[in-house]
Amino acid sequence: MNTAVNNEPRIRAVKITREVIAATLDDGRTISVPLTWSWRLSEASTEQRNNFEIIADGIGIHWPEIDEDISAEGMLYGVPAQKPKRRVSA
Repeated sequence: MNTAVNNEPRIRAVKITREVIAATLDDGRTISVPLTWSWRLSEASTEQRNNFEIIADGIGIHWPEIDEDISAEGMLYGVPAQKPKRRVSA
């Protein structure tokens, strides 16, 4: 008998505060990361932060207005996104 088991974390709900991005997973766990992990979300307005969609059957979250994506695995195992350094003109 071959039974496929999906062990990938799946996001079912998201809550964003001034300090954290919290995701409820389909297995009942709630995970969170500091909002500062995403410089795009840190710099976005409250309205932009709250305009998100859960994508790919819960694999991640997408913010269309600011072109940001965060995966459940990234929240569990990832590191903060680094803001690009500005190039100094010569």
